[in-house]
Amino acid sequence: MGAMSAQPEVTQRDLRSRSKEIMDAVERGQAFTVTRDGREIGALVPLRRRRRFVPRTEFAAMSANAPAIALDAFRADQDAVADHDAGDPYER
Repeated sequence: MGAMSAQPEVTQRDLRSRSKEIMDAVERGQAFTVTRDGREIGALVPLRRRRRFVPRTEFAAMSANAPAIALDAFRADQDAVADHDAGDPYER
């Protein structure tokens, strides 16, 4: 079969008759290739969920290869683009 076949296949008929079971599996992270008459027609894939919290050790590992920044240069760049005289945004 094609490139999508690395994941389990589910027929259109199975999708109709076992939708709760299949959707529960998708919710747990399982992806499926959907077939009709033996042909791959699509894929069911779980959505990536954004995490609100990243553990400190994971953040440190992800940041290990980040380029170093010069704090003074960063602040100067921020000051150059910030509108310090914007006033109260609620005053209209």
